[in-house]
Amino acid sequence: MTSPARPPHPGGPLPVIAPQGEFDYGTVPQLQKQIDTAVNEHGGVILDAGGITFIDSTVLTLILMTHQRTQLRIANLNPRLTHLFGIYGIDHVLNLYPTVDNARTP
Repeated sequence: MTSPARPPHPGGPLPVIAPQGEFDYGTVPQLQKQIDTAVNEHGGVILDAGGITFIDSTVLTLILMTHQRTQLRIANLNPRLTHLFGIYGIDHVLNLYPTVDNARTP
């Protein structure tokens, strides 16, 4: 199985989005719109996850789909999300960074 082509990264810094609060089936469209805008304009995105307090499986799916199609860097995970990503084993698949600054210079 081949992975979808990633859009080229224009070489500039990736934009950072920093959503706040809980994200689930009802609110994931807002997050998807932010991610899609950043990806379409810059070829990738840094997700500052420090303000995210809850995600459900629809957000996990969005994160994995975004990771497959473009350059996604996730920074500033709180302990709850770190644990959740570990349970599903996606912490070994995603590009995770301790801080946004670290994500800017991988």
